[in-house]
Amino acid sequence: MDEIKTFEDACKKLGINPEEIKLAYPEQINHHAKALVAHIKLVIIIEALNDGWKPDWTNGEWDKYYPWFTMGGSSGVDFSYVGYDVWDSASCVGSRLALKSRELAKYAGTQFESLYKEYFVLE
Repeated sequence: MDEIKTFEDACKKLGINPEEIKLAYPEQINHHAKALVAHIKLVIIIEALNDGWKPDWTNGEWDKYYPWFTMGGSSGVDFSYVGYDVWDSASCVGSRLALKSRELAKYAGTQFESLYKEYFVLE
């Protein structure tokens, strides 16, 4: 976690040049461009944070974690990190965004909250 503070840090760890990441999509879905870019960035960040670990969805013994967010809660905050959740072989989150520990899920949810918001929230 100490070495991954930004998207650029994750790219550096994985040997990716962030300037080489290109996204092509039809103009009809241009309103989703921000979410698509955020998804690519989150996949790279999660890959770097997991340090080679990949979730095995056929193995119910392995816990898989992801950050959990709330929209418009009683705190008045429109989108904010709330905690983490764990799923075994069933999941309501994309497997590419699963993390190997609750500590990493908490870190990702707080450190990269704005990217998660860009990915999840339709503006």
